[in-house]
Amino acid sequence: MITKNKKIELLAPAKNKECALAAINAGADAVYIGAQYFSARKNAGNSLEDIKAIVDYAHRFLVKIYVTVNTILFDNEIKAAQNLIWKLYEAGVDAIIFQDFSFFEMDLPPIALHASTQCNNDSLEKIRFLKSMNVERVVLPREFSLEEIKNITGNIDIDTEVFIHGALCVSYSGQCYFSNYIGKRSANRGDCAQPCRKLYTVVDENENIVIKKGYLLSMKDNNLSSHIKELVAAGVTSLKIEGRLKDKEYVTNVVSYYRKLIDSISFDLKPSVGDMVSDFIPDVDKTFNRGYTDFYFNGKRKNFINPDTPKFLGENTGKVRTIRGKIIVFEKSFKFNVSDKIAYFNSSFELSGTTVTRILTPNSIEVLNPSGISSGTTIYRNFDAAFFKSMDSAKFTRKIPLKIYADNTKIVFKSFGNNIVEYNFDENFEIAKNIEKAKENLIKQLAKLGESEFYSKQITVCNNFNLFIPISKLNEIRRNLILNLQKVSKNNYFYNKRDTSVNIQQYPYKQLDYTFNVSNDIARDFYEKCGCTVTEYSPEHTKCSHSINLMKTKHCLRHFAGICLKNNVESKKLYLCDSYGVKYPLSFDCKNCVMYIKSPEDIK
Repeated sequence: MITKNKKIELLAPAKNKECALAAINAGADAVYIGAQYFSARKNAGNSLEDIKAIVDYAHRFLVKIYVTVNTILFDNEIKAAQNLIWKLYEAGVDAIIFQDFSFFEMDLPPIALHASTQCNNDSLEKIRFLKSMNVERVVLPREFSLEEIKNITGNIDIDTEVFIHGALCVSYSGQCYFSNYIGKRSANRGDCAQPCRKLYTVVDENENIVIKKGYLLSMKDNNLSSHIKELVAAGVTSLKIEGRLKDKEYVTNVVSYYRKLIDSISFDLKPSVGDMVSDFIPDVDKTFNRGYTDFYFNGKRKNFINPDTPKFLGENTGKVRTIRGKIIVFEKSFKFNVSDKIAYFNSSFELSGTTVTRILTPNSIEVLNPSGISSGTTIYRNFDAAFFKSMDSAKFTRKIPLKIYADNTKIVFKSFGNNIVEYNFDENFEIAKNIEKAKENLIKQLAKLGESEFYSKQITVCNNFNLFIPISKLNEIRRNLILNLQKVSKNNYFYNKRDTSVNIQQYPYKQLDYTFNVSNDIARDFYEKCGCTVTEYSPEHTKCSHSINLMKTKHCLRHFAGICLKNNVESKKLYLCDSYGVKYPLSFDCKNCVMYIKSPEDIK
């Protein structure tokens, strides 16, 4: 049952200013974006100037802007991170998404703090501690089931953010050291090399192949579109789309899709303002995805990965009947377009692709390069030229409805909330000779709101209005009222300010090993004030002197291979082997259905 007046935020990613503005115009209630430094997506940084411009535009519609400063920090970076946050605060940013607990010791402005999923917010105890530190919001693990989400929302009064769409990390966020181990590119430092998207095999202790070569850690993409009502009913605050490395088209399509979906439940759910105007019909199957899963949402283990490819396959168009030169004849018809991109697996089981150059019949096309295609090949379309053309030609605008009132003494503009301005006539306007014509001119000129963020939803002219106001004067009045309304709206914008005066609380753990990602002395000192002993720093800071878990994951290769120990199969040691022959021992916590990939030093 959806609570009346309950608001739920649609949170969109942005690689850059272009993506941020596209997300806002497509209907996002909030946008998260990286600054130049200390972002968990190193290649998605933005200047303060661009962030300020995004903030100024977003706040017109009550859209919030969150900036990611969510890498772990080294000692020589603390001052720079602190200075950056002050500048972001001065730019009007609504919140900072963080990971490093040195934030609690910094001299920070009263800007809201959101605990990144990199904090591994996986227990009531951890989240209660964050709330005690006046953290406004926690980003919940992607691995959480609906019941685990309800356990948080039902027991702690704190904002919760849940990923609903986009790429899935195979590892628990913050608990992956694989990339750092193999190439000193740390996921916790925003520089993940994505070893999970590479080829592996699984062998047993006798070198027998248990799982043949494939993309054994490459997760399908998250898609909780069929569970939105359940998340709303569970009391979740924010529905988050992953994708700070995605392009404008991806952001536009996915945000539009979820905006329509949420609005179909109730228009009252939207915390931002502005009507989205577009004839574009979104389709999340048309932009990049690796196939979809709802992951662990129902608490049930299922097939989370696509072992064949980490790339975008697209729509299955059918099998090839015959091929003659560059002409492909299909077993059944499919509506292709010129310039479509198609993909297929060649004889080496590698994904190849080419472009459609001509449509011949409903079941035959000509392609640019048919190399690797043969009779029986399954063809996929991973770029629908007509769909992207419709997106490119669609005009996405966001407009705030305006109520206008006029009588013989004043003109009033009202948008939303307390945003209202008026112009009181000081002039001695003449009585109109043609009153109806005067009213028509008044309505026509006041409705010309042009490129502003407003549109006239309702214009009411008092029955006794009888003034002749020159068109030039009406235009001047309208322009001034719009400028004043924008100023009032900006002044009335509400920020959630964090209370920075907090009392240090006992942290729920006493001994903190490398998995707590302590990488600077300030974070260590903070933990010690909270009654903890930091036994070792993060692997990014100090090389561990022992074997470590490179990855902790809900994805279980035993289950994938059909040899789950819960089915009383023979227990053998298993190893993940990469293309260079390096073996990584696998261990299994069957009680909690968790698999660990360990560093090779663990091999005995």
